[in-house]
Amino acid sequence: MPNIKSAKKRMRQAESRRARNRQQKSTLRSAVKKVRQAGTQEEAQAAYKEAEQLLDRAARKHLVPKNAAARNKRRLHKVVVAKGSKK
Repeated sequence: MPNIKSAKKRMRQAESRRARNRQQKSTLRSAVKKVRQAGTQEEAQAAYKEAEQLLDRAARKHLVPKNAAARNKRRLHKVVVAKGSKK
């Protein structure tokens, strides 16, 4: 445990940020799974739109690296397109 007042504050801040980051990453992972598990292309497109926004926001806030977000968006887009060609 820290003894210095500023170190205690830093610890509190780190704890709250960690909790917020974990929640946002969990939401992001769930959105990506929804795209992959969608039954129809329409469902996949709707889920993709949400996942795309979350990926962009996560990259902007440095939760995930910018290139990783772009890579995931591209892969998810391929999944959406593939669901349409399976009719």
